[in-house]
Amino acid sequence: MMVAYLTPLLFLLGLIAMSVRVLPEYQRGVVFFLGRFQAVKGPGIVIVIPGVQQMVRVDLRIITLDVPSQDVISRDNVTVRVSAVLYFRVVDPQKAIIQVEDYYSATSQFAQTTLRSVLGKHDLDEMLSERDKLNADIQEIIDAQTDSWGIKVQNVEIKHVDLNESMVRAIARQAEAERERRAKVIHAEGEQQAAEKLVEAANIMAASPGALQLRYLQTMNDMSNKNASTIVFPLPMDIMDVFRPKT
Repeated sequence: MMVAYLTPLLFLLGLIAMSVRVLPEYQRGVVFFLGRFQAVKGPGIVIVIPGVQQMVRVDLRIITLDVPSQDVISRDNVTVRVSAVLYFRVVDPQKAIIQVEDYYSATSQFAQTTLRSVLGKHDLDEMLSERDKLNADIQEIIDAQTDSWGIKVQNVEIKHVDLNESMVRAIARQAEAERERRAKVIHAEGEQQAAEKLVEAANIMAASPGALQLRYLQTMNDMSNKNASTIVFPLPMDIMDVFRPKT
């Protein structure tokens, strides 16, 4: 008699145990009733009737997607290999399960194609120096497309831009030539500034004959300090007025 009551009781307990699901705080459950969408449940304890209801777990945490290296031809016809990393999260579990078969794979494939198409519109110099702008452009395009999938793209970062050896040598020669150009420009600017100072000094001395005389004597003193056999006789500056043309 007890067996007759025990069997249904064990079946009921087993059914309850199979129906109880526990979802952590970072997960949600998309529940289907006889194949039709019913609700998004969780976190906590969720009752799912076996055979009648089905539940698909969805992780709401930020997912790090490593975009494989892509061969990109830049606008100036330079072939490079570019890799990136994509950070996204599911914000609408219902759309992420119903609207797309595999949101992770779909996001990865779309990120790869977007990376090639966006970088192909820029020169190599822009890829190397304007990464922040390129990251923002790629993020905007991917986020607009995946919004209908219930996906929010948090950030996109270009990791590596790999060049072949010949291009690396060409960039090195270009950088060396640029440094030489800057050195020559700096040297020319120094010569220009020195010439301007000499003109100013000459104007000051021309306005004050005493200053010119003192400079003349200082030069004579400098020459006499050197170990030389040359004998120098100071010549008064006023005697030069005799040879100057009179107006």
